[in-house]
Amino acid sequence: MELLFWLAVGLLAFTYAGYGVVIWAVNKVIKPGKIISETEEELPDVAILIAAYNEEDFIAAKICNTMQLDYPSSKLHIYVVSDGSNDRTNAIIGTFENVTLLYEPARKGKTAAINRAMTFVNQPVTVFTDANVMLNKLALAKMVTHYADPETGGVSGEKRVIEEGVDSASSTEGLYWKYESFLKREDARMSTLVGAAGELFSIRTHLYEALPEDTLLDDFMISMGIIVKNYRIAYEPDAYATELPSLNIAEEYKRKVRIGAGGIQSLIRLPQLLNPFKFGLLTFQYFFHRFMRWTFAPVLIVSAYVLNMMLVTEGIIYAVLFELQTIFHIASFVGWYCERKKIKVKLFFVAYYFNFMHFCIVAGWFKYFKGGQKAAWDKSTRIISLS
Repeated sequence: MELLFWLAVGLLAFTYAGYGVVIWAVNKVIKPGKIISETEEELPDVAILIAAYNEEDFIAAKICNTMQLDYPSSKLHIYVVSDGSNDRTNAIIGTFENVTLLYEPARKGKTAAINRAMTFVNQPVTVFTDANVMLNKLALAKMVTHYADPETGGVSGEKRVIEEGVDSASSTEGLYWKYESFLKREDARMSTLVGAAGELFSIRTHLYEALPEDTLLDDFMISMGIIVKNYRIAYEPDAYATELPSLNIAEEYKRKVRIGAGGIQSLIRLPQLLNPFKFGLLTFQYFFHRFMRWTFAPVLIVSAYVLNMMLVTEGIIYAVLFELQTIFHIASFVGWYCERKKIKVKLFFVAYYFNFMHFCIVAGWFKYFKGGQKAAWDKSTRIISLS
């Protein structure tokens, strides 16, 4: 029993803390190579692909933001794929010149829309970005420098969640993404990113392969599909997309459950990445950065607490660890209560959000295996203003 307890604690600790420390330390010892910058004359033509479904609140600002990027306008081509939109999205897009609208009345989901849109793209680099995020002016210029390396098949930008003026459990998403950005940066420095951020990432267009239309995490599967072809996904923190957190925890729940369902679907479809003899270091990264989080982590959290309860009389270390775990879970419950009562105590929200994420992963498992998570999902509502 003691062995099982320490195994559970050790795996959890390494997954959420030790892994980051190890790759950071390795990168400190082994310095990454320099990136070769491209001159303006060498800048490639870029397709900006925006998938939009009923985005009337954001689409005008998004297109304006895209047009104002610091990139030669003659090399910037904007495509908006709007499948099934029945609000003012298409009408708003129609007011802009030099924007290609790809509209299809039937709504089959984001992956189907991207598959269809990519048949129209003929630029060497395609940038995928969400309709409800804004990019910094140098985003494209920073990203394309990485393509000077022929081994780079894609480049991911950074997701930044705006927290100013927002204080709820859903806003703790910003803290999570700061840590996730650290891991992404160190992953990329070591070898490759393990999955790109859907808010902003780019690929060499010719590497794109159509995905099954029921794919739930299109960004992850597109980027991993490039990695299995022996290309790397680079990371560019100076290219970033800003986004507000979900409107409330109920909206964040919908988003996290979809990610949980998509995570287990992705793992089922990428079994080859667990073969260290074929993928070497990538398997190590994939196992601790993705596989553990999407599979065993929720089970290990429960197991560590239950086993600790059974071992509490076996020594002072077990008693102390049990007290610490209990305090953490009580803090999580208090965070849940504060969220319901709209009481702003950010300290408790961290514990609450951690347990909330893992609950959503389990809920996502059940939804996926019951067939309840559809590709044409309802997006989570976010706060409207991005000013």
